[in-house]
Amino acid sequence: LVTFVLVTQYIVLLNLEFFCLTEKHSLTYIYTAFSKPVNLPGLHEFTAMGLLDNNMIDYYDSEHQVKVPKQDWMAKHLEPEYWDKGTQSRKSKQQWFKVNIDILMKRMRQNNTDTHILQWMHGCEGETQPDGTMKFVRGMDMYNYDGSDFLSFDDNHQVWVAPIHAAEETKRKWDEVQVLKEYTKGYLEKECMEWMAKFRDFGKDQLLKASPPTVHLFTRKAKSETNTILTCLATGFLPKDITMNIKRNGRVLTLEDGLVTTGVRPNNDNTFQKRDHVEILKSDVSVYTCEVNHRASKMHVEEKWGYKQNVCTKLTKLRDNGNMPIIIGGAVAILIVIAAIGGTLIFLKKK
Repeated sequence: LVTFVLVTQYIVLLNLEFFCLTEKHSLTYIYTAFSKPVNLPGLHEFTAMGLLDNNMIDYYDSEHQVKVPKQDWMAKHLEPEYWDKGTQSRKSKQQWFKVNIDILMKRMRQNNTDTHILQWMHGCEGETQPDGTMKFVRGMDMYNYDGSDFLSFDDNHQVWVAPIHAAEETKRKWDEVQVLKEYTKGYLEKECMEWMAKFRDFGKDQLLKASPPTVHLFTRKAKSETNTILTCLATGFLPKDITMNIKRNGRVLTLEDGLVTTGVRPNNDNTFQKRDHVEILKSDVSVYTCEVNHRASKMHVEEKWGYKQNVCTKLTKLRDNGNMPIIIGGAVAILIVIAAIGGTLIFLKKK
């Protein structure tokens, strides 16, 4: 029995060690096309971008029509020929999107009065193994039209999935092209993974550089006068893997408790942020804790909020600054003076 327990514990430790050594990474390409120019700053009729672990690594738009690197290490390691071929590929995609938006608009009996959007996202997700290799987890190849899912590729069964009636005609045509299905599966499971490993090797110094989060716990006004919104914010961290919990008297709050989360979002400086919040009563005397774990930078933070905690914190700060004896001594002195004045007034009144 003892041997069994020891072996079981050893297996659990091995599993925990394996879990700690694995990290998920992704390479994703996103194409966005409008049915007509939108004439708004920063928005182009067609854009394409590559994202490695949600960090932009290349970019193309219909105004400049040149594929350019967005990371120094991409420009350093890839030859001009790579960018020239990439530019030609993006130009071809731009024309393809223009033709297919027109087809979809006619199929759905839409006119050109409104602006319509067609998006395509494809890429792969992998997981690092203890020996340093990258294991394929899943592939993504999906289309979105006017904000709704339109068509996606089922990598396991090699079929296209049409969630709406308007996409069924495209599904039938693409399912009949066996070469297209085999190429899509091969790209997602092999070629995409190879490029992801190559890009990560190019930028390994920057990608492996961990930046710890700055954690803030604060309140803001709620719609109800009796409530307040307690927010936990972690920002400026890299890489993006982070764990955040808001606890009430030690219990982790969930969506069922009204917890709202933004998820991990990119900052403008290639770092990330995450923000969770929950609405509580102003009269609540519970102690709330914002707990943040960022394994890459080995940072563990716990910020507390609550009436009792705030009072204790203020007293602790006074004590740590050496001001507590002064404050207490001053208070005693004032009481003695008040007592002396009171005694003198009583004595004069009797006189």
